[in-house]
Amino acid sequence: MRSRNLAVNFQRRRERRSMGGIGSRPFFLVGLFLAMVLGFAVYFRLWSIDYSISSGDTELLRKEFDLAHREAMDESAEWRRMYDQERVRALNCERELTQMRQAKEESSPDINMKLAALQKENAALLKKLEALNNEIEAEKLRCRSRELHG
Repeated sequence: MRSRNLAVNFQRRRERRSMGGIGSRPFFLVGLFLAMVLGFAVYFRLWSIDYSISSGDTELLRKEFDLAHREAMDESAEWRRMYDQERVRALNCERELTQMRQAKEESSPDINMKLAALQKENAALLKKLEALNNEIEAEKLRCRSRELHG
């Protein structure tokens, strides 16, 4: 008989489990409900503490915010000033470069003409130099011949 009671109890437990644990479900829901109520209570308590502290310090927070805002604006203005200076410097460099390029393009034909004239003059001077060297050699030969004959 005892084994039969154990078998019946086992059968009942199996049925409870197969039905989703109906016997344990209300206990679980009650526990979940209590946990949520306690969570809300703790949250509202912390919120009220924080609100009472922060409501007394609103003036201090506003002053700190104003100070931080002014510092940020000053830093922003300084960066803008440095940007403007660098922009002006870059524009000046670009303007000078453009002027140099234009001057180079404008003076290129003049330089080429001057170079050609100087090359012609150099060739003429080389011919004169050659002629003078020949005259010097001729004079040297004449002087030697006079010394030998004389």
